[in-house]
Amino acid sequence: MSGINTDDRMERMRSRLHAALAPLELTLDDDSALHAGHAGAASGGGHYNVRIVSLQFEGLKLVTRHRLVYDSVHDMMHKEIHALAITALAPSEV
Repeated sequence: MSGINTDDRMERMRSRLHAALAPLELTLDDDSALHAGHAGAASGGGHYNVRIVSLQFEGLKLVTRHRLVYDSVHDMMHKEIHALAITALAPSEV
């Protein structure tokens, strides 16, 4: 992933997730190195893992929670983010 500042990418992801979901907890990991040689890695898109706890997830189904996460980084998907593994929890589930 030459020429791509992954720290900047992760900071933009964090910023968007905070702005959209006001998380009580947010962990974002770059797992791209584990996927070297994968087709998505060749295009420059990274593989990320996010664990997010937000009050906005209370009472929502898992698919709706994931949609909220994807919506917050939608313009980064496929260009900068090839894969995003999501653990989305309500505070009552932690």
